[in-house]
Amino acid sequence: MNDDSSPSPRRRMARWIIAIVLLAALAAAAWYGWRSWQAEQRLAERSRATAGQQLAALQQTVEALRRDQRANARGLQDVAATNRILRDEVLGLGQRNALLEENVARLADHSRQGAQAVRREEAELLLSQAQQRLAYAGDLDGARHLYALAAGVLESMDSPGYLNLRQALLQERSAVDALGPGVRARTAGQLTQWVEALDSLPEQGAEVAGAQPSWWQQMLSPLVQIRPADPQVLVARSERIAAGDALHIELSLARAALERGDTDGWQQALQRVDGWLLRLWPDSPRRRSQRHALAELRNVDLRIALPELGSTLQQLRGMRDGKVAP
Repeated sequence: MNDDSSPSPRRRMARWIIAIVLLAALAAAAWYGWRSWQAEQRLAERSRATAGQQLAALQQTVEALRRDQRANARGLQDVAATNRILRDEVLGLGQRNALLEENVARLADHSRQGAQAVRREEAELLLSQAQQRLAYAGDLDGARHLYALAAGVLESMDSPGYLNLRQALLQERSAVDALGPGVRARTAGQLTQWVEALDSLPEQGAEVAGAQPSWWQQMLSPLVQIRPADPQVLVARSERIAAGDALHIELSLARAALERGDTDGWQQALQRVDGWLLRLWPDSPRRRSQRHALAELRNVDLRIALPELGSTLQQLRGMRDGKVAP
């Protein structure tokens, strides 16, 4: 008789198989879960290690950035200090430049005043020499040249105070130009013409009178030379050569006196020239004409009638002494 309440062996075996399968599935699930957990742990550890490395690198980067920031801050502080120093130096340079400009302006003003003083002294010297040439040498050409040089010096001075000086100098130059070549130049030309006319004077009385010689004079002329006897006229050749030399010496002395403006020396030299004229040439109309011209030359006054000069020089000296404002 079968007892339905007691399990059969097949059922018990199936139960054990199911239990074993379940245990195996549980074991497999547990092993798989443990492996998954280990993998997750390893992954988490690797993540934590990577995160730690990244955090360390980030900390190093932050620290480097902080160091750079501190270095930049120090650099900015140094730059700011340098800028303050440069600004102070620029301000100092500006002040020094202003002082230098002021000093340069003062030096330029002093140089300008010094240059004007030098030109003023030069103009004064030239005008003084011009007056001395006129007063002592009667050199009109030299005085005109010196006046022209003084005018050029005054033209180079642009101060308005020198306008009156230039006008005064222009008036003096016009007065000197109005004198022309001067009495000495004219007299020197007349003396040269007088000396050249000496060559046309005849040395024989017959030629002087212009008379025809008589028949007996014509017959004796190949043998002897007959002419009127004049005790003053030299006959011997040696005496005439010596007298001619003396005449030229006196003419040289006359020219020297003319150059000096020595009226007394001029008159005395021409007086001696007249004496030698009487000794060298016999009486004739030409000799009398020469003596008349010589007398006119002897009566020439070599002194130059100078106009009123010196106002420009007086004004220049007033400026030098501070009496007249430039």
